[in-house]
Amino acid sequence: MTEKYDAIVIGTGQAGPSLAVRLAHAGKKTAIIERKLFGGTCVNVGCVPTKTLIASARAAYVARSGADFGVMIDGKIRVDMARVKARKDAVVRESNQGLTDWLKKTRHLTVYEGHGRFESPHTVSVNDVLLEAGQIFLNVGARAMVPDLPGLTNVDYLTNSSMMDVDFLPEHLIIVGGSYVGLEFAQMYRRFGSRVTVVEMGDRLISREDEHISAAVADILKREGIEIRLKAECISAAKSKDGIMVNVSCDEEPRKIAGTHLLLAVGRVPNTNDLGLDKAGVKTDARGYITVDEKLRTNVPGIWALGDVNARGAFTHTSYNDYEIVAANLLDNDPRSVSDRIQAYALYIDPPLARVGMTEREAKNLGRKVLTGNMKMSRVGRARERSETQGFMRILVDAESKMILGAALLGIEGDEAVHSILDIMYAKAPYTVIQRAMHIHPTVSELIPTLLGDLKPLAG
Repeated sequence: MTEKYDAIVIGTGQAGPSLAVRLAHAGKKTAIIERKLFGGTCVNVGCVPTKTLIASARAAYVARSGADFGVMIDGKIRVDMARVKARKDAVVRESNQGLTDWLKKTRHLTVYEGHGRFESPHTVSVNDVLLEAGQIFLNVGARAMVPDLPGLTNVDYLTNSSMMDVDFLPEHLIIVGGSYVGLEFAQMYRRFGSRVTVVEMGDRLISREDEHISAAVADILKREGIEIRLKAECISAAKSKDGIMVNVSCDEEPRKIAGTHLLLAVGRVPNTNDLGLDKAGVKTDARGYITVDEKLRTNVPGIWALGDVNARGAFTHTSYNDYEIVAANLLDNDPRSVSDRIQAYALYIDPPLARVGMTEREAKNLGRKVLTGNMKMSRVGRARERSETQGFMRILVDAESKMILGAALLGIEGDEAVHSILDIMYAKAPYTVIQRAMHIHPTVSELIPTLLGDLKPLAG
């Protein structure tokens, strides 16, 4: 028997639930399918739990730094990892349960818990039931990549997902991967009290960023005692007496690093291998990501792909924006596309790195005159008052149009302050608008007009 719907949503990450509810509220008979955890990566093993853990790690760091602020704490500062995990689990459970209840109580929306697979371009099977719809939306996300490293099948290892089950303190955590996920876990567990070593195959951390940003981030982490091994081009793993031995080089000493636990943070792969995409005729790229156009339509009429699975963004906010784009086009008669959005994201080490728009490399490739403003966070009153003066603010401006091209804020509250820049970019207003604005004192944002008041040509 076939159950007929107007729309089917597969996956409950950041885009799927909101879209399903919008479709249902529009009077469309809608089905939503989730095979495992409602909320997807963000709610269960991504943003929500990791930022909750980061908050606990920061509390430990601040407690240890109390004397610097004249606050004396008698006795040893101790981190109870079981309680840290319990707090994280409670926050995740609230988010997960709230989302689940919302979906199950929405009229015209039927929730299926099981694995959805295409049987044809307009039919999906789940739990031995066949669903049919003229519109199908894929929000199936991605998972941690497990690289083909020699010896890896013979050792125990962790990923960002399995790290959520850790309720103990690793004595020495070795992290393979020096990008965003790996660095957040590195600082987090160092603050909890672990010895941490980051192993990166490239010649610098977070290689997509400009070199001065990579260097500054590395300096921040090293100051906290995190060990970093770059150019580790000969990586393998083996069991050792105390846990694990990671080979990091075939010729440069030290060639091996001994640790107790191994975390793999080397990227993500899309959850498309078991969707039956071949039966629907949906095209993917060489990495398995679903190919979409600027309105997130696949090559098959009536099928859309949203979120991490389409490789048009790898963040919670880009996934939610995908939902907004699809809903606006289908339900609001409001033409929107992926090309409308400006790249924006943050690395949640402490202090955070906030990035919007172009990098310096990209700006230099424009072939136009580019101006830049630079300011150390030590000039920011809020940073000095908090004794958190690491980092800088840097902004790029097109000299002719006066439009802001991009910015990097590495410093206290940079992830919030950057939105004053981002909003001006979306408004397509010249930088002089924000330069002449009166901001509140004492804040981080109040120095952005000052930053924009001292622009100089970007060095070639």
